[in-house]
Amino acid sequence: MTKQMISIYKSSKRDETYVYVLRKDALTRVPEELLELFGKPIKVTDMLLTPERKLARAKAETVLLALDEQGFYLQMPPPKEPYLLDLYRDTSGRYEGL
Repeated sequence: MTKQMISIYKSSKRDETYVYVLRKDALTRVPEELLELFGKPIKVTDMLLTPERKLARAKAETVLLALDEQGFYLQMPPPKEPYLLDLYRDTSGRYEGL
């Protein structure tokens, strides 16, 4: 894994969903089915990605490996934290003890 010039696109349909691609390939290696679900890609930035680079929600090494093997890396939104009151909800959907 070496450094790569990449482009990052965000989804027009899904919040906090991004696709990372090699800049030279643009979106040509992203499957058509994924692009349909993704919506119109909105370019966020180009950057030099190195294995040491810190990314917010992914390891740079993981992204570089995916780019090498499949031509793209899909970043999905983080799992949502459970709503605190859901801890008290019974199976009927009512809140117990409140």
